[in-house]
Amino acid sequence: MCNACLIEDVKRSMLSRRSLFTGAAATTAAVMASGLGSARPALAQASGKVVDLTHAYDSTFPTFDGKPGILYEPAVKFEESGYQLWKLTIWEHTGTHIDAPLHFSKDGTSVADLPPENLICPLCVIDLKAKAKDDPNAMVEPEDIEKWISANGDIPAGACVAMNSGWADKVASPEFRNTPDGNFAFPGFSKAATDRLAELGAACIGVDTLSLDPGNSADFAVHFSWLPSGHFGIENLAGLDAVPAKGATIFIGAPKHKQGTGGPARVMAVI
Repeated sequence: MCNACLIEDVKRSMLSRRSLFTGAAATTAAVMASGLGSARPALAQASGKVVDLTHAYDSTFPTFDGKPGILYEPAVKFEESGYQLWKLTIWEHTGTHIDAPLHFSKDGTSVADLPPENLICPLCVIDLKAKAKDDPNAMVEPEDIEKWISANGDIPAGACVAMNSGWADKVASPEFRNTPDGNFAFPGFSKAATDRLAELGAACIGVDTLSLDPGNSADFAVHFSWLPSGHFGIENLAGLDAVPAKGATIFIGAPKHKQGTGGPARVMAVI
């Protein structure tokens, strides 16, 4: 084929692709304008500022069982091959991660099967810092939800409701996980609160601590009720001080391994 012919073919291909992308963009705009999807109003109001709600983590990051949540093994070394990569051993529930319904139910939804529309949703942040300062095992209670609603309006259907206890600031300290005498101590949700959020149509909850339940929980009531009912949770969130109580949209980069009970996630908010 001659160079001129090849150039013309490339031009035609580029124009065809440009038309395709233009049409796709127009379709996307039309869908957004129609108000489809719970996150669309929040997206439409966003200024474009992105806040990372994810901790970077390695084998020193705190875990519930105290064991390293991720291990690195050199698989290809740059000095030997001119490129490099790691073999990773990762436990699902480490770092900033998702708890899928399958985590606490025999046949619940896996992390790979979470509805995509629930992974981009309005973010509501409940400030629990004052309570957590006085009680390391403080809980989000129904009255905290009603107080939020009084100040901010209704919680949108399909929302992610996150607790900001200020615990993310302790992540490099033993206090993130334990009291000085070695007992678990960190804030979480009460079952009464998550029952109320289920009634309000929230899709997921998030915490800036190691567990959806508080550290002193003896029965994991939230895990055993919220997850089997088809909802999911996010643990070890970061950066919640940088997002408003309402108005942000959360993007939850859920892993998609089959039969996954959860997994490390990249979570971001757009304001």
